[in-house]
Amino acid sequence: MEYVFKLERRAGYLHAKVSGNNDAATVMRYLKDVYDACLREECPRVLIEETLEGPGLSIAEVFGVIAKASEQVWPVVQQIAYVDTNPLHDFAKMQFAEVVASNRGVNVRVFSSIRYAKEWLSSASDGRAGRL
Repeated sequence: MEYVFKLERRAGYLHAKVSGNNDAATVMRYLKDVYDACLREECPRVLIEETLEGPGLSIAEVFGVIAKASEQVWPVVQQIAYVDTNPLHDFAKMQFAEVVASNRGVNVRVFSSIRYAKEWLSSASDGRAGRL
C-alpha cells in the first residue's frame, strides 16, 4: 500500500492521517512527518490517526521505533493523541508504546477512538489536563 500523509489544521491542534504499510520504516517516516508539520505550523499538539495495513509490529520493533523517535520531540511536539484505526492491531502494544514514550518524557496517550482523542486534546488546550 502506498504511503499517504495528510494534515488538517484544527482549533488548537493538527490532525495527521497516515496510511500505508505497517512496518518500522513507515512508522518512523510518519513520525518524522508529524514532527516536521508541528515545527512548520508552530503547533505543538497533534492527533495521529494511523491506518496502516498488515500485521502489527513486534514488541521489539515498537520499543525500537519509540525509543528512537522520542529523542527529539520536545519542545516542538508537546502533546500527542494517537489512534490506530486498524482493528486487527493489538491495542496492548499501543499501550506499551505509550509507556515507553512516556518514560522518555513524551506526553502521549493512545485512544480507541478519534472522539476520545479529540476530547483529551481539547481538555489540555483549555488548561484542564495539567502540565504538557
